Amino acid sequence: MKEAEGRQYNLDPTEGWQVEANDHPIEEVRLTVDPIDNPNLPVLTWRAWVLGVTSCVMLSFANTFFGYRSNQLYISSVCVQIITLPIGRFLAKTLPNKKVNVIPFANWASFSLNPGPFSMKEHCLITILAGAGGSGGAIGIITIVKAFYHRKINPIAAFLLVQTTALLGYSWAGIYKKYLVDSPYMWWPSNLVQVSLFKALHLNENREKGSLTRFQFFITVFIGSFAYYVIPGFLFPSVSVISILCLLYRNSITMHQIGSGLNGLGIGSFGLDWSTVAGFLGSPLATPATAIFNIVVSYILFVYVLLPLGYWTNIYNAKRFPLISANVFDSYGQPYNITRIINDNTFTLNVYQEEAYSKLNITFSFALVYGTSFASLTASIMHVALHHGKDVWKMMKNSKEYAQGSVEDVHNRLMKRNYASVPQWWFFVLLVAIVFLSFLTCLGFDKQLQLPWWGVLLAGAMALLFTLPIGVIVATTNTGVGLNVLSEYIIGLMLPGKPLANVTFKTYSMMSMAQALTLLCDLNLGHYMKIPPRSMFIAQFAGTMISSTVSYGTAWFILDTVENICEPSKLPQGSPWTCPGDDVFYNASIIWGLVGPKRMFGKLGHYSALNFFFLIGFLLPIPFWYLAKSFPQYKWLKYIHIPLLISGGSGVPPVHSVNYIMWGFVGIFFNHYVYKRHKNWWARHTYVMSAALDAGVAFMGILIFFSLQSHNIFGIDWWGGNANDHCPLASCPVAHGVVVENCPVL
Repeated sequence: MKEAEGRQYNLDPTEGWQVEANDHPIEEVRLTVDPIDNPNLPVLTWRAWVLGVTSCVMLSFANTFFGYRSNQLYISSVCVQIITLPIGRFLAKTLPNKKVNVIPFANWASFSLNPGPFSMKEHCLITILAGAGGSGGAIGIITIVKAFYHRKINPIAAFLLVQTTALLGYSWAGIYKKYLVDSPYMWWPSNLVQVSLFKALHLNENREKGSLTRFQFFITVFIGSFAYYVIPGFLFPSVSVISILCLLYRNSITMHQIGSGLNGLGIGSFGLDWSTVAGFLGSPLATPATAIFNIVVSYILFVYVLLPLGYWTNIYNAKRFPLISANVFDSYGQPYNITRIINDNTFTLNVYQEEAYSKLNITFSFALVYGTSFASLTASIMHVALHHGKDVWKMMKNSKEYAQGSVEDVHNRLMKRNYASVPQWWFFVLLVAIVFLSFLTCLGFDKQLQLPWWGVLLAGAMALLFTLPIGVIVATTNTGVGLNVLSEYIIGLMLPGKPLANVTFKTYSMMSMAQALTLLCDLNLGHYMKIPPRSMFIAQFAGTMISSTVSYGTAWFILDTVENICEPSKLPQGSPWTCPGDDVFYNASIIWGLVGPKRMFGKLGHYSALNFFFLIGFLLPIPFWYLAKSFPQYKWLKYIHIPLLISGGSGVPPVHSVNYIMWGFVGIFFNHYVYKRHKNWWARHTYVMSAALDAGVAFMGILIFFSLQSHNIFGIDWWGGNANDHCPLASCPVAHGVVVENCPVL
């Protein structure tokens, strides 16, 4: 018997259990991942297929569905992890051990209805299958074409775009698997949380008298969350954002700008809705306290220091535009009329019309977002080099030694002994097929996506080039760098005036790399949990295909069903279909694609000074690293994470101030105060509570949509029925003489 977190394994060798000495070189892994395996445990069972596919469909639908709403809600696979456990155990206890032949008289095409107890491996594979996917960028392209540019896109081209961008990452994952998964020095710290949670759920749990089991606690919180969300979701939407200053000062633009939780600084604003807490930023309960503090400080610096300073000193003529907005404007403070500068036939920039009309202008808040994006890219590189450079270099060298066969650890020995690996040619065949389909997607269908063949190859080359170094950083430090700004900048310089080429290139480069890192992270989790590699490949591939298909179908359905979706001014009162994330994606396509970086951030634009943020971000980590090294007695210095301090609060917009405020408050309360004072309760309930709250909101939100909102019933017509914070003047300019509808002229 083996003790683990107060619970026990039954390691009977006659049942196939193998136990070895734990010689893993990373201490954190040695303390968390047990050096055991049982190859006889069921893994890719029919239960895994049924629960995994069902969960994947529901998760993909829910996340795409909520992605279009005012308070975006991302439901992680942890929710599936919690919910499928009791279902799997119920099936294992109740179903007969009956053999079912898929093909009559073919024993190889058969399965057992009850292959034995519901194992931890089976549960892990279900969670991985359900969480596979990565079609967000491609769905964003479909959305901006149909809902913002109001143009048609071939449904087959759109479907292929979603599939190819999601599947291209498999090739990079297969190429680098030996370095980033098989090497014991690539240990992926985030997976240790998953391993701990699986062990906590599966090892024997003794319920104390008067307390609840984890599942009972989950059901209790889920029912409460499900029932309560009918209030902010339908009966009283205004409870999602309550802005006190706006209620006290109804006719003051300045007070609305200061007090609005949606379009202002959010001082005195709060929300009584879990989707407000977890919207955009994810559940704070799953974020470490040190990261929460860094993000909260970043938000304070961004929203309460830099933004007011720049706005009220009128940098970039900031007072002509709203305080916070991701939209683009002309020189007169009016929403930019994009149709005036687009060639209808070619869907490209008409330079002469743009020069005759107006340069493109963005709000000071949006300019800050781009400036901090530039800075965070270079700061991440410098931060990792300073704080983790020696470790990363050492681990890369050790990883190379392992790839040459001179280093091995307990988990690799168990995996090699018990399971066949995935042949490398599987990944190369997949690469050839996906590249061919990508060419077909971009070059066929009247070249709607505007990206030439060399653009597809360049995007793939960027993803291939950056997957290894960024993968090493993520696998050893749990921090990474995105390619979105870099890819937008590069293709914007090479193909100016083509908005769809820009976002398509960004999706093929950034999304395929992000998908590769997700797959590699899951492969490492499967490595720790001793899941057969071929079962992992099949589950991941199937999950990605299913997730992409469901996301595509959901997006197409919603875009065709919800009238005036993504146009808040035309939506019925109380409608939540405002698409805040896609609004930013759309404006990015204008800035980087249609107009291009030369005419925005070069000499031809207003915002060339923002390029200095690249240098600022590169230099800023150096003094903080020096202070942490020179004064080790001040332990708090080592928790200062400059890339997070730069980028953590720069999500405004599309993230609202009230989201940051409530996210930070809840996160600090549970992950700092409760963690310090009531650690046992925190360890037992926090992740379970997070999953239950997410699930309750998701199920009630979907129920409200299909029962009421799909029939154009958005709420009750009363003061609290508005899905806003009653701060109508928060988006008004304060420059003299600027005329904006529904705003007083100063």
